[in-house]
Amino acid sequence: MPQLKVEPFEIRVEDRVLEDLRARIRNTRWPDQVPGIGWDQGTELEYLKRLLAFWADEFDWRAQEHKLNSFDHFRAELDGVHIHFVHARARGGGGIPLILSHGWPSTFVELLALVPLLTDPHAHGIDGPAFDVVIPSLPGYGFSERPARTVTYPHTAGLWHSLMQGLGYSRYGAGGGDFGAGVATYMALDNPAPMIGVHLSNLEISPYTGPEARPLTEAERSYLAQLQRWSEVERGYSAIQSTKPQTVGYGLNDSPAGLAAWILEKWRTWTDSGGDLDSRFTREFLLTTVMIYWATQTITPSMRDYFDNRWSGITVGPADFVATPTGFAVFTNLFVPEGDPPREWAERLYNVRRWTRMSRGGHFGPIEEPDLVARDIAAFFAEL
Repeated sequence: MPQLKVEPFEIRVEDRVLEDLRARIRNTRWPDQVPGIGWDQGTELEYLKRLLAFWADEFDWRAQEHKLNSFDHFRAELDGVHIHFVHARARGGGGIPLILSHGWPSTFVELLALVPLLTDPHAHGIDGPAFDVVIPSLPGYGFSERPARTVTYPHTAGLWHSLMQGLGYSRYGAGGGDFGAGVATYMALDNPAPMIGVHLSNLEISPYTGPEARPLTEAERSYLAQLQRWSEVERGYSAIQSTKPQTVGYGLNDSPAGLAAWILEKWRTWTDSGGDLDSRFTREFLLTTVMIYWATQTITPSMRDYFDNRWSGITVGPADFVATPTGFAVFTNLFVPEGDPPREWAERLYNVRRWTRMSRGGHFGPIEEPDLVARDIAAFFAEL
């Protein structure tokens, strides 16, 4: 098994970065807004003004930094770049190795609430096995560098195999949501031998539906039609990021207001927030997420995931199937419903062993409903 050079890592944003951030916020050149439209055309002006005032004058990054550093952070060199990850071992030893990946526009912080629940489940009233949890930052996100090449789901999947095996694990599970779900899927598609199981919180990879596939069921047709209606009004960001990420990156990398507006509009739309972010998340959490993109200047490389995955020629063919046992925690976004995918849609691509419909929660399940996610992960792996 290959050995990996792993070095401890501490998050420390320089004072000059924080000072520059506050100056930029206070010098923001605000656009106007059509009166009374709220969030209909994007992030609401008054909400963003209040949030940025809090960011400049009240948000204590050092306190958040201290909390983040209470976890064990490391960096390892993979594919010539440094990859950041959190590594937490099962409290009593003998944990099932499990790598969990975030998506966009998220960070590793979304998954941290799962760490105590999975490493010491019985202390939290969770039946099932304990886990050794590895939470990396995707290449080009936060404290992970991005290789100077095309980075796709399969490429990152290969990096994660190298990471887990370099940490001494010969068998392990994988999971995640959004891009993280795509990476976990390709870990099982391209190199299934080490995989114990895959646990996903959304269907990131669409199954093959070409001439050789069975006809769509009524439930599948209804789901795809609803998804198409959602895409027509909500996927503008994806069209931009999969075609011209560099162009939009200039503004987002230069403006705290622009960056926060771009990211937090998605957190409001994709979560079970009822349209009120402050009722669902603390401002400290939301700004910690935005702050990681800001301090590391990684919004532009993160958006390249859309471009690289779209134009790299990756397709799921009729013979592709994830034979590794797979569990799904199916969250319904209650604010802008995408509609729950029917189980038979997932079964076109995955060996579905567990299918749990969650009564609450949205796209960012691990931070919205960490207890539900942890219990589902534990129950899934207990059955394997």
